[in-house]
Amino acid sequence: MPSWTTAQQRSPRFMMFLRAAIALQTVAIFFQAATAGVLLSSQHGEVLHSAGARGMYAASMLYVLAAILVWRPGGGSPRPILYASGFLVLASVQVVLGIAHVASLHVPLGTLMFGLSTLQLGQALVGRRVRADAAV
Repeated sequence: MPSWTTAQQRSPRFMMFLRAAIALQTVAIFFQAATAGVLLSSQHGEVLHSAGARGMYAASMLYVLAAILVWRPGGGSPRPILYASGFLVLASVQVVLGIAHVASLHVPLGTLMFGLSTLQLGQALVGRRVRADAAV
């Protein structure tokens, strides 16, 4: 993603924070998938899945914060803010659907969110490697 190149040159610290936030979000969503399986097979799964939902939502908010820091003090592109804000909207919809027990939409949206988060993480990590190889 070319828009991240400028941010990495000006402030690698904020880019590392953004990558860590995306990684945390991806792990939190994966945890949600695992606890969804436990939810279907155990009474205790609801507690784990509910706690994981709070953690996933917090990770999404952290991703927005990291994107803002890459943009404003870091001097990068505002594009990651759009991705992070869009993801926060998806997480909000996911929470509402989960509370309403609309599994027919909740599960596919969770799968989509995991795929998007994994894609975003891959772009952030591969973009870093590509730029490092180009600098050599």
